[in-house]
Amino acid sequence: MDQSLNRRDFIKKSGAAALGFAILPSFISRYAPSDRLRIAHIGLGGMGNQHMQWFAALPDVEIVALCDVDENHLNGTLESLKKLHPDTQAKTYGDFRHILDRKDIDAVTIATPDHWHAQIASLAFQAGKDVYGEKPLSYDVKEAGVMLKNLTKHNRIFQLGTQIHATDNYHRVVEIIQSGAIGKVHTVRLWKNGFSPGMGHPKPQTPPKTLNWDMWLGPAPLVDYYPERVHLNYRYFLDYSGGVFADFWCHIADVAWWAVQPRGLKSVTARGEKTDGVADAPKWLDADFEFENLKLYWTTLPPNVPGAAERGIGAYFEGDKGTLICDYETRSITINGETVSDLPEVAQKLPRSPGHQQNFVDAVKARTSPESNLAYVKDMTMPMHLAVISWRLGRKLNWSVEKEKFVDDKEADALLSRKYRKAWDLL
Repeated sequence: MDQSLNRRDFIKKSGAAALGFAILPSFISRYAPSDRLRIAHIGLGGMGNQHMQWFAALPDVEIVALCDVDENHLNGTLESLKKLHPDTQAKTYGDFRHILDRKDIDAVTIATPDHWHAQIASLAFQAGKDVYGEKPLSYDVKEAGVMLKNLTKHNRIFQLGTQIHATDNYHRVVEIIQSGAIGKVHTVRLWKNGFSPGMGHPKPQTPPKTLNWDMWLGPAPLVDYYPERVHLNYRYFLDYSGGVFADFWCHIADVAWWAVQPRGLKSVTARGEKTDGVADAPKWLDADFEFENLKLYWTTLPPNVPGAAERGIGAYFEGDKGTLICDYETRSITINGETVSDLPEVAQKLPRSPGHQQNFVDAVKARTSPESNLAYVKDMTMPMHLAVISWRLGRKLNWSVEKEKFVDDKEADALLSRKYRKAWDLL
C-alpha cells in the first residue's frame, strides 16, 4: 500500500459493497481518531439548520461549506455556525454543483425541498461523496431507483434523516415484535394527526433578489412565484411534495418496516380531500395497503384502538397473541388483557445507535451500512408514493412487485416519474 495515500483518496478507494455490511482492511487503524470528516450542508431552511447544528456538535466532523439558493438562509446559517465555531473557515455557495466539484469534501447533507433530493444525491454519489439526506427519500418512485443505482455503482454511503430511528424506543419495539411476544402480526395501523393548509389564493409576485427562484424550482415545472409556495410551504404542493402525509409517513412507517418487514405489496387504495386553496397536495389522505404477509392502514385521525386517541402519531401492531402500540417515545404491550410498557424477558439483541448523525459518520469512516440505508428506506418509502398516486386518480391500484409497475394501468404508471425541466435535468 502507498504510505502517502491521503484521507480523501482512502475514503474514495476503500468503498465496498454499498448494500452489505462490508469491512475495511486492517490498515484503517493507521488513521488517527482526530482525522475529521469534512462535510458540506446543502439546503439551509429549518431542517438544514438542524443538520448544521447536529453535525457541528460532533468532534470528528468539520463543516467546510454551506449552500442555499436563498441568500438570507445562507447568511443566517453562516452566522449561526460562527457562533458555534468562531474559527470556522466554511465557504458559502448558491449553487450546490460548486460543492460537488470540491475534492476535499467527503460528504454532504441535503435538506432541500423533496423535488431536489434525488438529483443532488445522485450527483454527489457520482462525485465520490457520501450523503445524509432528508426525508422523504425522493420525489417519485423512479428517482429512488436512480439513487440506488448510483449509490451502488459508486460505492457510496447514504443515511436518510429519520432521526427517530435512532431512539431506544424504536429499537425496543422491534425487539419485542420480532421476539414473537404478541404472535404473528397480521395488521398494522399507522396514523398522524394533521391537515395540509390550502394557502389561500395568492397573486403572483416578483421573486425577491435574494432568492434564485429558477434554481429553487429546478427540475419542477416553471410557475409564477408567490411566498406561499416556497420554503416550509412547499410540502403542500404536488410539484414538490405530498402534504402532511408525505412529510410524516417515513417517521412512523419506519418502525413498522423494521419490525415486520412488509413484503409483496399487492394493492393500495387511498382516499382524501382537496384543500380549499391554491395548495394541491391532499388536505388529508387515508390509505389501505394489502401485502402478502399483512394488511397495513394509514389514517389521518387515530384509529379506534386502545391508546391511540392520546397519541398524535403512532403505530398499532395486531398479533394473534396480543397488541403493541407505540409513538416516538412510548410503547404499551397488551397480552391476555394485561398491559405493560416492557417485557424484561425479551432480550436486548439490537445494538443501540450512537445517534443518527454519528451513525452516519461512523459508517462513512468504516465503509459500513448505516441503519437508515438507501436500500431499506427505498422499500419503506415506495408505498407512500403509490398512495399519493391512488389519491390523485381516485381509485384502487394493483401493484406488481416484480415489475415495479402497476398492473395493466398505464395512467397510473405515468405518475411513477416525471420529466425534468430540460435546463435542470442534470443526470
